Amino acid sequence: MLVEQRIYTTLPGKWRDYLALYEAEGLAIQKRILGRMVGYYTSEIGGLNQIVHMWAYENLFEREERRERLLHDEAFRAYVKKMLPLLQSQESRILKPAPFFTPTWQGEEQ
Repeated sequence: MLVEQRIYTTLPGKWRDYLALYEAEGLAIQKRILGRMVGYYTSEIGGLNQIVHMWAYENLFEREERRERLLHDEAFRAYVKKMLPLLQSQESRILKPAPFFTPTWQGEEQ
């Protein structure tokens, strides 16, 4: 199991617009295609105007397959055209659990 952590930094003051657009047009598509949402957060201290979201996958192959499906979804592509102008930067990390940690979502099928 691995987790992809994505950090989107919006243009100053645009994080509320990003969240409203995401909730209205992006959330249902991503949940349907990506499956296991681990968390979705906004920054309060430190780097501001940041949205942090995390998605769990069994392995890199599953991530690649699901991301490919997402990028070919017409509704998602329409959403991205509206969302990208709100962003200043994007970052992605792949996180592996420590050997002693068993994620609570492990084994859940979505």
